[in-house]
Amino acid sequence: MKTIGLIGGMSWKSSLDYYRMMNEVIHDKLGGWHSAKIIMYSVDFSEIDLEHHTKDWEKSDNILIDAAKKLEKAGADFIIIGANTAHTLADKIQENVKIPILHIADATAEKIKSAKIRTVGLLGTKYTMTQDFYKGRLEKKHKLKVIIPTEEEREIVHKEINNIILGKSSPDAKEQYVRIINNLVKNGAEAVILGCTEIPLIVEQKDVKVLLFDTARIHAESAVEYSLK
Repeated sequence: MKTIGLIGGMSWKSSLDYYRMMNEVIHDKLGGWHSAKIIMYSVDFSEIDLEHHTKDWEKSDNILIDAAKKLEKAGADFIIIGANTAHTLADKIQENVKIPILHIADATAEKIKSAKIRTVGLLGTKYTMTQDFYKGRLEKKHKLKVIIPTEEEREIVHKEINNIILGKSSPDAKEQYVRIINNLVKNGAEAVILGCTEIPLIVEQKDVKVLLFDTARIHAESAVEYSLK
């Protein structure tokens, strides 16, 4: 079994889910007393500027690069970054370590294609929904058609993600997400990607009729599969 290196803390809530899911999948596959071999480096999310809005953005980039280097030095065989938006730095981080990084968008795209789906809706932070590191990767590398919410809806999705991270909860968050998901379906989406690891804390498969792709779970399962190769 290979050792998984997890860059966590973005947020700690989703990192907790990653740890739980990876161990659950290992136990389901191997049974007995088995659990996953995991080394986690959990960053202080308040120091990370994924959107590069502050003058310290280069310092925050280096925190994640340093986290990957430390995981490699500690004995991780490969790395997963436990956040969708943080994959804006995935290529840059990969340049600084010798062990592979399992990209969350690649793992998700393979799952979508195996389901014979070509047109998907995408929810996530504003950056995940619009920028090349994620939406563009799905379209260019994996040849998927990606539908995103309107600008007004993107603001709602982004705000509620931040609320979850800050420990807040809007009473109508689930209702808003369901409405936005249904609008994506009306615009042609065959399924919808929950492209932020906090979104499953707001909306679940039971809340909607369309198929949802939970990127955190897909990423965790992909990490386990890779660890067992």
